Amino acid sequence: MQQLLECVPNFSEGRDMAIIKQITDEIQAVKGIQLVDVDPGKATNRTVVTFVGEPKPVTEAAFRAIKKASQLIDMRHHKGAHPRFGATDVCPLVPVSGISMEETAKLANELARRVGEELEIPVYCYEAAANEKKRKNLANCREGEYEALEKRLTTAEWKPDYGPATWNHNTAKTGATAIGARNFLIAYNVNLNTTSVRRANSVAFDIRERGRVKREGDPITGKIVTDEKGNKVWEPGLLKSVKGIGWFIEEYGIAQISMNLTDITVTPLHKAFDATCEQAAARGLRVTGSELVGVVPLEAMLEAGRYFLKKQRRSTGLPEEELIRIAVKSMGLDELYPFEPDKKIIEYILKDKSNKKLTDRTLKSFADETASESPAPGGGSIAAYTGALGAALGTMVANLSAHKRGWDHRWEAFSTAAEKGMKIQQKLLLLVDEDTQAFNKIMDAFSLPKSNEEEKSARTEAIQKATEYATRVPLKVMKTAFESFSLLKDMAENGNPNSVSDAGVGALCARAAVRGAMLNVLINAGGLSDKTLEGELINKGKAIEEQALLEEKIIMKIVNDKIK
Repeated sequence: MQQLLECVPNFSEGRDMAIIKQITDEIQAVKGIQLVDVDPGKATNRTVVTFVGEPKPVTEAAFRAIKKASQLIDMRHHKGAHPRFGATDVCPLVPVSGISMEETAKLANELARRVGEELEIPVYCYEAAANEKKRKNLANCREGEYEALEKRLTTAEWKPDYGPATWNHNTAKTGATAIGARNFLIAYNVNLNTTSVRRANSVAFDIRERGRVKREGDPITGKIVTDEKGNKVWEPGLLKSVKGIGWFIEEYGIAQISMNLTDITVTPLHKAFDATCEQAAARGLRVTGSELVGVVPLEAMLEAGRYFLKKQRRSTGLPEEELIRIAVKSMGLDELYPFEPDKKIIEYILKDKSNKKLTDRTLKSFADETASESPAPGGGSIAAYTGALGAALGTMVANLSAHKRGWDHRWEAFSTAAEKGMKIQQKLLLLVDEDTQAFNKIMDAFSLPKSNEEEKSARTEAIQKATEYATRVPLKVMKTAFESFSLLKDMAENGNPNSVSDAGVGALCARAAVRGAMLNVLINAGGLSDKTLEGELINKGKAIEEQALLEEKIIMKIVNDKIK
């Protein structure tokens, strides 16, 4: 899975668009960064910027933005409604996919160290990046705001994690910055069939973590309960890591429950939707749909699609486009306006649309490209694609079996099998393009200059590295295609009997993929100067090929016996 980070820096300038643009220009200048949103606020005098990308570009863009903000924003003259203590007030890193919170926290500390040392800005690390418990809470780090910073910097208790602990001309101008690592936050609104804000608030109080003020007797008119210190006592709501309130949207003529899901690993999108539906129904209201504000990670949508399919006792081993469609329809995300995955899902936003993959082509276009005078795509890509078709057939049989009348009690086992097949299919489809990339690496290596001994040596090394890579890719195709045999055997034995021939064709495709990829292993390994490595890679391939032939025979016997 591609490693993706979101970064949401808040800059203490929300009125001068020229300054804001200079900062966002620095972010966009970093290759691999997608600027998702720029949200300036005049009253707060603050701009929230959202951008995404792989970890290295994200941290580089964050550093450049912090540097530019320190040059353009003078905190000595800043006034605004929002709490703040620095030109770049906060800069959280948010793991989106393929990267853990621990890794994100480490990156946040590395960024903080660089900002402190190179820009001489005091930095406090907060939330998951905090180095001590009391600094996890941003409010603690920022207490007293910019005005209290001069005194706090020099105390042992609030010495910055990185950067200077002294008040000088530079720190007076830039203030301090809080750099942290936190979970992804989703802004999510649920639509109700009412115009009453009070009733919407009632539902919001039911579900949000904070809940509502406790009252004696009647929950609306009863006397407020207080503790021994006179503080209001709160009754917690149903959902952890959820903030919520009711409001009326004049544009649509409806009341909504506006939520912030502050940790979707605790309360995911679909759980928040279902809980809202239940509480709304208990109060005589009906949820008519919902709305995603901003962007969402792909996995959150896929997880929602699987959740609603499981509620229907249907197989979840479906393509991601179908899972997304199920999620959109189940939560009514298209009620107010069309839900466009390319504009709402982070991974789709980041997709390089100029880089056309072989697997994005039509069947005819792929076949025509293969038949052209170009040597790529060749047998390696075709082997991978054949293997993907074999896995797809096994997945199809599993999905049909999960949906077969009278087999409802078996749907979960078939769903698990279909998910396995879909993962194999997806891996092999990636290898279709990777095999062509491997061939291109060899061509690039051979085109390197060789006018002197140093260049010749570098060229030879590059050719050997590319050749090894081009040998390992088809070996990976073999291993992945081989994984589908267990699925295909299971479907031939236990799947829908009307589709047993499909399991057989899938086994033939898997065998063809393994044997075809082996030919590529042999021809590419022959170009290796390291004969020990050559023998090792060929022997690995032969072992897989031999086992694949045995598996194919077993499956075809099952298929033929059932057809007869």
